Amino acid sequence: MKRARSACLVYDPDGERVARYDKIHLFRFSYGDESYDEAELIEAGDVPKTGEAPATFEAPCGRVALSICYDLRFPELYRSFGEVALTVVPAAFTAVTGHAHWEVLLRARAIENQCYVLAAGQGGRHPNGRETFGHSMLIDPWGHIVSCLPYGEGIAAGAVDLARIEEVRGWLPALQHRRL
Repeated sequence: MKRARSACLVYDPDGERVARYDKIHLFRFSYGDESYDEAELIEAGDVPKTGEAPATFEAPCGRVALSICYDLRFPELYRSFGEVALTVVPAAFTAVTGHAHWEVLLRARAIENQCYVLAAGQGGRHPNGRETFGHSMLIDPWGHIVSCLPYGEGIAAGAVDLARIEEVRGWLPALQHRRL
């Protein structure tokens, strides 16, 4: 059986594709009556070779990194991006995992990588009864929530402030302190 890939595609203002990221980590979850296994329908993206960065691209706000949903639980992926201004996380977290982990994981990725995190969270009850958490948000490099759309249609928006990134990295140059 052929399986699709879960991809995040980025296009520039002229309609040219500038980046593609295929989700590496596939979600499998079982809790009470809920059970999911993305591997039944989705093929995992290729893991980058050693020394090769996952999908990033240059934007007016600086370098932007791409990830998808369940990838959020793997901090090593986010560290492999290097210094970025923004990480994008489109997602459909379940209501159960979203209530427990969504905000804390997003804030952790912003804090530990000293960058903004923009997360588009699908939210609502689906025809099959599945419920997704929502809570689209923009988080700054210090972990503050700049904007949040808890549930329903709408937009969570804000500016990626390069001076704020430099300020945070100046206060606590953790990225320079890493020892491997």
